[in-house]
Amino acid sequence: MAAPPARADADPSPTSPPTAQDTPGRQAEKSETVCEDRSNAESLDRLLPPVGTGRSPRKRTTSQCKSEPPLLRTSKRTIYTAGRPPWYNEHGTQSKEAFAIGLGGGSASGKTTVARMIIEALDVPWVVLLSMDSFYKVLTEQQQEQAAHNNFNFDHPDAFDFDLIISTLKKLKQGKSVKVPIYDFTTHSRKKDWKTLYGANVIIFEGIMAFADKTLLEVSTRREYPPRWCLSPGRLVHELLDMKIFVDTDSDIRLVRRLRRDISERGRDIEGVIKQYNKFVKPSFDQYIQPTMRLADIVVPRGSGNTVAIDLIVQHMHSQLEERKLRWDMAALASAHQCHPLPRTLSVLKSTPQVRGMHTIIRDKETSRDEFIFYSKRLMRLLIEHALSFLPFQDCVVQTPQGQDYAGKCYAGKQITGVSILRAGETMEPALRAVCKDVRIGTILIQTNQLTGEPELHYLRLPKDISDDHVILMDCTVSTGAAAMMAVRVLLDHDVPEDKIFLLSLLMAEMGVHSVAYAFPRVRIITTAVDKRVNDLFRIIPGIGNFGDRYFGTDAVPDGSDEEEVAYTG
Repeated sequence: MAAPPARADADPSPTSPPTAQDTPGRQAEKSETVCEDRSNAESLDRLLPPVGTGRSPRKRTTSQCKSEPPLLRTSKRTIYTAGRPPWYNEHGTQSKEAFAIGLGGGSASGKTTVARMIIEALDVPWVVLLSMDSFYKVLTEQQQEQAAHNNFNFDHPDAFDFDLIISTLKKLKQGKSVKVPIYDFTTHSRKKDWKTLYGANVIIFEGIMAFADKTLLEVSTRREYPPRWCLSPGRLVHELLDMKIFVDTDSDIRLVRRLRRDISERGRDIEGVIKQYNKFVKPSFDQYIQPTMRLADIVVPRGSGNTVAIDLIVQHMHSQLEERKLRWDMAALASAHQCHPLPRTLSVLKSTPQVRGMHTIIRDKETSRDEFIFYSKRLMRLLIEHALSFLPFQDCVVQTPQGQDYAGKCYAGKQITGVSILRAGETMEPALRAVCKDVRIGTILIQTNQLTGEPELHYLRLPKDISDDHVILMDCTVSTGAAAMMAVRVLLDHDVPEDKIFLLSLLMAEMGVHSVAYAFPRVRIITTAVDKRVNDLFRIIPGIGNFGDRYFGTDAVPDGSDEEEVAYTG
């Protein structure tokens, strides 16, 4: 028999953070309510335990969407996140899955507040908070009518789309981009637009039925990850949820919170809320939710007021994350492919006297900024024209103005999208737009952590449905290949096929070419020149200098190191 879950019980602190009344997935529009209902909602506040400011907020990170910078919004401020370190190895594949926490408990038990307190204290890069409320099933017309009269049970397991929940969690754990529905609680339907989540080092999945489906607890063994023993002897499983937490809050407190939320935010009347609670919410809690407490690893009595329990949870998570931490060895990366022939996927623009002459000008440290920009742009245009010749083309026949057929070629793909690695990569965007009509542009910001030497993903903005496109990934120089590898991994995580990615750069080091080609052998690498080596600061030798500083007219860093070349170009 399985041992009962541990209870993390301790006296609450004198003050506790305000209780969250809703999850990020709940984006219902407030509708008008009668004055009596408003006064009822306000009077309910007096029945809740007193709340205060709680502990001082610490720097931390949370989920990011492709349309927004990674940040966490609180009631008082907006905090920008740290960058995301590599989540893949030198082979370009994910070496560790994201750490997934299941947070269960009754309706209005304070799950979201506990989740946000964990995020506050955890202080790790990129946390995704996923609400189960986003995964209610689409209702039929008959069910819609029942819901309008408070006769539909939203607290039953059948109300949730568990297939979508499981597939979403699996993809997030694998580092993939996912689309999550947005549920409208006023109309009891999903909105047309879905939100995109990506970049999870830690996933917090909260909901009343977080432990209700056995697939959330056990998934078939995957040999590429270290398997674990489940409770049944002799059976190996991989747990989709690495930690299971049950928030146990008094039923009276939960009822008061639910009344306040449904009246003030969802336009319900007090009679309808109480009717629904007695008919569906309470029976479902007794039958489906409370029994899942025995599946939890940790039970948190009193929810957000139990700060000692939350501190213990955070300590355990830190130890688990430390075990999963991936450490890059840049020296090993630099020496891994020495003396190897250049890969077949590399294409270097033919070194004509014209091309060599332009390289002579832009490599010359005495070249003025105006001339540097002018000849760089010329090289970019030639590079992109050369790269377009590797796109798929098919035979087609057109009729000329003279009425004659002409057997020609036409692009065989759906669309071309350009993605620039900021900041130097964006200088190539005008050249791409000049030769590709109506091309879509995305951006990725990657910087080097000066303490670890690792590239870190800070921001991305990609066009919708990029997985169907041929993607031209642009960066002006590639030295080690670390940033380019991260950018390619981001595109793969957004389901762009590897053989549809074209990495373009004005200048590359052999080390960077080998690193990218070794990790992603089907990515086409296209450049105007390849230099032999990099120095101890990972600057290309003989090189071109700091491209961004020379192009934008900014000053180099005082120590003389090529910071941008490390941070943005490789």
